[in-house]
Amino acid sequence: MRVAVGADHAGFDLKTVVIGALRERGIDAVDLGTHDATTSVDYPDFGAAVARAVVSGDCDLGVAICGTGIGVCIAANKVPGCRAALAHDVTSARLARQHNHANVLCLGARLLGPVVAVDALHAWLDEPVGNGRHLTRIDKLRRLDDMGASSEGV
Repeated sequence: MRVAVGADHAGFDLKTVVIGALRERGIDAVDLGTHDATTSVDYPDFGAAVARAVVSGDCDLGVAICGTGIGVCIAANKVPGCRAALAHDVTSARLARQHNHANVLCLGARLLGPVVAVDALHAWLDEPVGNGRHLTRIDKLRRLDDMGASSEGV
């Protein structure tokens, strides 16, 4: 499995922890930057880069990190085919994968400590995508990508 990981300067330290946790599991973590915590960079660049790596098939899943996780999540979800979800704990990460088939996990470095973030990451990675009623909803999300978000009657 290959997981793209990207962060802005606020998320740099947590990105390092996440990459370490992925590699400890034997997962190929692809570091999309940024590469230091002191140079100010723009979170949309990293959220979009992670999403593109996943949607293109270069990576199986992605993790995007900024100060709150909100900015990278918005940016990632602008890429058609990306289903980025902001997680604040194990439960939100697990349900994002199970219910929403999230292919990008977004984390807020200023809101989560490294232990909670890694626990959420593991829960997200270990949770299988849900079937049944979830598939109907995921299909509606795919149709939004295909038709544009302004389409009525998804």
